[in-house]
Amino acid sequence: MRTRLLLLLALCAALGLAVSAQRTVKPALHGRHWVAITGKPLGATAGAMIFEKGGNAVDSACAMLAAVCTMWDTLSWGGETQALIFNPKTGKVIALNALGVAPTGATPEFFRSRGMAYPPEYGPLAAVTPGTPGGLMTMLAEFGTMSLKEVLAPAIQMADGYPIEQQAADTIERDRREIAKWPPSVNVFFTHPGRARVAPDPGEIFRQPDLAATLRKLVEAEQQALAAGKSRKDAIYAAYDRFYKGDIARDFVAGSRELGGLITEQDLAKWQVHIEEPVVTSYKGIDVYKLTTWVQGPVMLQALNMLEPMDLKSMGYNSARYIHTLYQVMNLSFGDRDFYYGDPYMPPASPITGLLSKQYAHDRAKLIDWDRNDPNVKPGDPYPYQGGTNPFTKFLAAWPPPPPKPTGAEGSRSFDEAFTAGTTSIEAADAQGWVVSVTPSGGWIPATIAGRTGIGMSQRMQSFVLDEAMCPYNVVTPGKRPRSTLSPGLALKDGKPFLSFAVQGGDTQDQNLLQFFLNVVEFGMNVQQATEAANFNSYQMHSSFGDHRSEPGRITLNDEIPPWVREDLARRGYKMDFLKLTSGPINAIFFDRVHGTMWGGSSNHGEDYGIAW
Repeated sequence: MRTRLLLLLALCAALGLAVSAQRTVKPALHGRHWVAITGKPLGATAGAMIFEKGGNAVDSACAMLAAVCTMWDTLSWGGETQALIFNPKTGKVIALNALGVAPTGATPEFFRSRGMAYPPEYGPLAAVTPGTPGGLMTMLAEFGTMSLKEVLAPAIQMADGYPIEQQAADTIERDRREIAKWPPSVNVFFTHPGRARVAPDPGEIFRQPDLAATLRKLVEAEQQALAAGKSRKDAIYAAYDRFYKGDIARDFVAGSRELGGLITEQDLAKWQVHIEEPVVTSYKGIDVYKLTTWVQGPVMLQALNMLEPMDLKSMGYNSARYIHTLYQVMNLSFGDRDFYYGDPYMPPASPITGLLSKQYAHDRAKLIDWDRNDPNVKPGDPYPYQGGTNPFTKFLAAWPPPPPKPTGAEGSRSFDEAFTAGTTSIEAADAQGWVVSVTPSGGWIPATIAGRTGIGMSQRMQSFVLDEAMCPYNVVTPGKRPRSTLSPGLALKDGKPFLSFAVQGGDTQDQNLLQFFLNVVEFGMNVQQATEAANFNSYQMHSSFGDHRSEPGRITLNDEIPPWVREDLARRGYKMDFLKLTSGPINAIFFDRVHGTMWGGSSNHGEDYGIAW
């Protein structure tokens, strides 16, 4: 026994050394003045161009957002966005909520009458109101320094024509059957009708004249307002009004309704961006900020609250005990997400105070089975931890309800494709102290384009449920935001930026970000090592897409997980599969207070890239 213990200690010591000395595929970025990172190299270039013209991190982030929307980097202009922004003038983190809402007529009865168990994955009935244009313009008006004309210039140039990268070109070809259902989408995406491959070739100049015209209309509205004596901020909001209340809105609605969509002009005019307080928890002296329950972000904070008293470092990075611990903590956190999270601007209000209570976390952690995976984890009851009474105990006692019978109307993606559905992420920071973290998404290929606007409509409606027993906080209702997976992160230490981080990947986002954060804080990895490090993914939570099912006990691990860890996890009841890359893609910035510099990290998983100076 003593010999085995000594061997185990030696292995743990060697593992710790290996972690700290880990080589990376990509180099870390080093910047003194600014860092710009996003999902495509050309998108990062757009951010760098704005920095070089004197813009701040908000200006740069807006330019990157406009660029990646134009590039269809698993999102487009009709999708949704959000942001966490550190304002160095106030020393506070600000949250921006630009998630669209369900349109008029979007009710459970409407979708059931069409034989659907959930809102569909694709098509005009999958669309909530577009949020990204309003989010970009609000962020720029309130916290940026440049004009909309300057910030949109790279995107407009790209809409006029840019060399399309292979990932987007091949996605168009792969999804050609879905695209073919919608004539406006065919007009944009099928650049070679009649050819065996209808999609653009990689590197081909891809032109979007309708989108370019729409973006120029926004600039025109701004410039007319400036000529009339309006301030920079008011001029940007004049462009905002043209999109949501003017001719762009009318064209968008006409295009949507012509294809069978529900969005009305009143839906667009009433929708608004919210600048709000983020939620926060402290983990070993580090304040970690997330968006509240209209996304899944608080699950990471709930998990950190449970993990804080534990000695994770002594377990060893990606040991069987470490993996099992995080998996069980995520089961408990995501169980609460599945039942309690929803739009805070529509009743019922999610019990966020109780969910983020340290005592609630302590009591939830007592439920962990340290020997085996528990496939039957249920949501807890956070109401007593905020001095309230749970109004949905009847649903809680019977949770989860029997899954609805699939109808085939929800979509065609496989469970894995839906569960890990990508988006992009944006990280920007400057020497003045502005920091921005964004995970925009929606309107991805195969998007349904609204008429001649060039704007792909969102597909976020599918994240709603129709059955109150499944999640009483997230039932589709006109004017309500669906609970999204989009989840940027920002952490402060001693009141100053410490980490800014985000990742694409649907329901895997906060799983990956939790592990990334612990890689830095517990295992001493630098930011590039932490973005490339092997993560694992659970499927025990309910998918936010497609048919919303779960696969308890299933875990995706990295190919390099050693045999003895696999054997231990098998004994604990896990159903394992393996991938070569399990790291994200994660984008992040670390703030080196010792040297007064910034480190950028971008994982080796996809095409994400950054530039620093």
